[in-house]
Amino acid sequence: MELTASARARQILQRVFRGYPGSLAVRLWDGVTLSFGAGAPEVTLIVHEPRLLRNLILFRDPLRLAEAYFQGWLDVEGDLYTALKMRDHLQTLNLSVFEKADFLFAALFIGGASASVHAAPALRSFQTVRPWRAHSKGGSREAIAFHYDVSNAFYRLWLDEQMIYSCAYFETPDDSLDQAQCNKLDHICRKLRLKPGERLLDIGCGWGALIRWAAKHYGVQAHGITLSRNQYDYALENIRDEGLHDRVTVELRDYRELQGEARYDKIASVGMFEHVGLKNLPRYFDLARRLLRPGGLFLNQGITQDREGWGESVGTRFINRYVFPDGELDTVGNVQRVMEHAGFEILDVEALRRHYALTLRHWVERLESRKAEAQSLVPESIYRLWRLYMAACALQFEQGTIGVYQILAATRDGSPDRLRLTWRDLYD
Repeated sequence: MELTASARARQILQRVFRGYPGSLAVRLWDGVTLSFGAGAPEVTLIVHEPRLLRNLILFRDPLRLAEAYFQGWLDVEGDLYTALKMRDHLQTLNLSVFEKADFLFAALFIGGASASVHAAPALRSFQTVRPWRAHSKGGSREAIAFHYDVSNAFYRLWLDEQMIYSCAYFETPDDSLDQAQCNKLDHICRKLRLKPGERLLDIGCGWGALIRWAAKHYGVQAHGITLSRNQYDYALENIRDEGLHDRVTVELRDYRELQGEARYDKIASVGMFEHVGLKNLPRYFDLARRLLRPGGLFLNQGITQDREGWGESVGTRFINRYVFPDGELDTVGNVQRVMEHAGFEILDVEALRRHYALTLRHWVERLESRKAEAQSLVPESIYRLWRLYMAACALQFEQGTIGVYQILAATRDGSPDRLRLTWRDLYD
């Protein structure tokens, strides 16, 4: 008797999840539910669309599993973080040649769309928006618009009250997200030893939180640049509403267009250099050094990874296709090396990996709690993308495959002798 698509799918799933170390259930499009592991299932995967299994087998591309979730072919019932940990099992799966052949044969008979499929609108990738040249000025503008210009209202749902889209700084795990982001702003200002009347540049200023905080609490003249029109408009509005127009300015400008020498006493760049591109890092750090006055301080906060270079992988393809089209990471050691070659002396390096894991878990929780509002602002596929992306990143920070560092440096053409001999005051 010929096996149905559901029966063939059950055969495949029973082999794939044989020996699964957790507890998992998979519910197929016809209502049949399979359980794997010991105990009650921690999470249930709901397969709405037979083509999901067929495509995974025929094309052997793990990215299709994420895309199936965006499209609504796959749903997750239960804890999303637990479901994402399933990746470790799938990556270590060792199939024999005969099993692979059986899977391929079965896949040919797992066919068309299910009548019960709940498809979300197709998710755009950056490659479908328009052709681009990586890390060119035009390409960078398009990439930033792709990521940041989704909707200010969407970001406002899950960011803190100051609209800060970078790692917070938790004094304790019980800090609220709002408190932790204020901690971060103050930590940066204190680390830069900001003084009234100094000139501060924020490269990639986002929605303007740091430049406004530094002007209000430390009395500096602050200038920020961004490539996002939405961020620029939001920053301008808040500068005006808070009466800071005489102390804070913002420009819609590429960092490569900044002119002059020795114009700023202090420079900060938070969560921006990931967009620069590894080949452009020397130019980026050279520019920061050129703009600093002798003895000036530069704080660069950014994400790193545990392997050198930005190679081809499922993770890098996912990031560049759907999230950060121009994103590239390297090790913290390589980043420091480029900074030193640009003429900087490294003064302090602080690891914030656990802080970013906490930040992301806050963001995911806040997004999930306002799901209905999010879905009224963006397509279902965008909501699913951000939920999955941020949860996956939280796990990567917790596992240590990616990190984030604040690197404080000074120019070598002038000694910052006024600095204290230790950083104890920052942590007392």
